[in-house]
Amino acid sequence: MIPSVLPTYNRAPLNFVKGEGSWLIEADGRRFLDLGAGIAVNALGHAHPALVQALTDQAQNLWHVSNLYQIPQQQALADRLVEHSFADTVFFTNSGTEACELAVKMARKYFFDKGEEQRIEILTFDGSFHGRSSAGIAAAGSEKMTKGFGPVLPGFTHLMFGDLDGVTNAITGQTAAILIEPVQGEGGIRAVPDAELKALRAVCDEHGVLLILDEVQCGVGRTGKLFAHEWAGITPDIMMVAKGIGGGFPLGAVLATEDAASGMTAGTHGSTYGGNPLGCAVGCAVMDHVTDPDFLDEVNRKAGLLRQKLEGLIDGHPDVFEEVRGTGLMLGLKCKVTNIDVVNAGYDNQVITVPAADNVVRLLPPLTLSDDDIAQALIRLDKAAAQLASA
Repeated sequence: MIPSVLPTYNRAPLNFVKGEGSWLIEADGRRFLDLGAGIAVNALGHAHPALVQALTDQAQNLWHVSNLYQIPQQQALADRLVEHSFADTVFFTNSGTEACELAVKMARKYFFDKGEEQRIEILTFDGSFHGRSSAGIAAAGSEKMTKGFGPVLPGFTHLMFGDLDGVTNAITGQTAAILIEPVQGEGGIRAVPDAELKALRAVCDEHGVLLILDEVQCGVGRTGKLFAHEWAGITPDIMMVAKGIGGGFPLGAVLATEDAASGMTAGTHGSTYGGNPLGCAVGCAVMDHVTDPDFLDEVNRKAGLLRQKLEGLIDGHPDVFEEVRGTGLMLGLKCKVTNIDVVNAGYDNQVITVPAADNVVRLLPPLTLSDDDIAQALIRLDKAAAQLASA
């Protein structure tokens, strides 16, 4: 008999009932150090006082009115995102998946309105993940994502990750955009080097192609800048964000330049819940923290400390781990044993990590984790590795 919850997840046998900062409390009272943060969602940790206050205050006044009316909280969050990014305009969604749908529509509508209806093709890369909608799985293109869900939405060309020559050769008169994650999350914490992002921006400029960045996982302070592309000194035309922007409340957004968004006029897109007062009130509170230069300096300091400790962990367990990769507090441990075994050994030692492709275990802790949390992380990961080594 099928369970009442559709069985599309392989869930761990854990039931968390409370969260405090970087820690989750299981129903039986055990405390787990959370190095997953809901897959990079809980940017400010669990039950952050500022987010609790923002949500509580807004919930006592107004939850939902729909986008038929002005929403002051939505305007406030859009203004902050525009102020602190390349963007001129913002559309709010409930998730990264919805943001991907709009980014694809926006790019194609841009060229349609310019009389270049043939320019619908979007170049994407192997190992990518852009959500599980029809456009998202078509953009990723892997058999794992698309098998059984055909016919797959056309209009995507899939290239090898890191193949700049392939990008140039793939651009034709039908190309509308290049879509890429500055740091692949699901793909195994694979960062696009700054030089390659600069080169992609230059290629787009040369050929009149739009650059779409998917910063759903790597954005909102995760890499030590507000957005990951800032390290390369470039800007996109369109950008998808979600996860950390809501600090745990479902919230996403598409940011764009005025030019790139020019085709999206009244009636071309919509969302019932997107940009609702509750979500945007929380998003404003998140932005108050992650746009503070001192906060980002601390993210970078803690990221350096954690990476240094992880290098020592690898040296101490060369039969379990191969390397550490990533940037900021978006790190991955490339494993020599099966990564799922590492995740499960972590559960045994009350530390939470997240598996990814390429036999990688992701470490995506709250950006607010403390030095003591980092020390505990290494103690618990060390015990997990020792457990695997002796198995």
